[in-house]
Amino acid sequence: MKATTSHKVRSYECDSYGHVNNAVYLNYLEYARTEFMRFIGFDYAKCVNLGFYLYVTHIDIFYKASAFLDDELIIETEPLKKGAVSGTFKQIIKKQDGTVCVEAQVSWASVNSKTQRPSKLPEEFMVEGLNP
Repeated sequence: MKATTSHKVRSYECDSYGHVNNAVYLNYLEYARTEFMRFIGFDYAKCVNLGFYLYVTHIDIFYKASAFLDDELIIETEPLKKGAVSGTFKQIIKKQDGTVCVEAQVSWASVNSKTQRPSKLPEEFMVEGLNP
């Protein structure tokens, strides 16, 4: 399952060269993953309240083209793989004309908040869209 989120580039997200700063793309990806989780019906607040956190463990990010002030970006998010306590999302950030700005694979792990150790999520959080 793939979900899309849009975002309009704001002035404070641009660097001295006039394009989106490379670190800002990480914020865009985080926002889109959160929206993806809402889209598939994952109750993140309940997950946290029950003592489970989802930590980003690794990001492979490839910068392909620059985005500029007022560009309308489309961020695609889809699960690439899912294991017992971890998974990976594939994310692509594009301009409206289809130009790919960023391609990323973001790995995550479920962690028990008390032990800070990897831990399998309760079955109620294994919603349909989380698996590829």
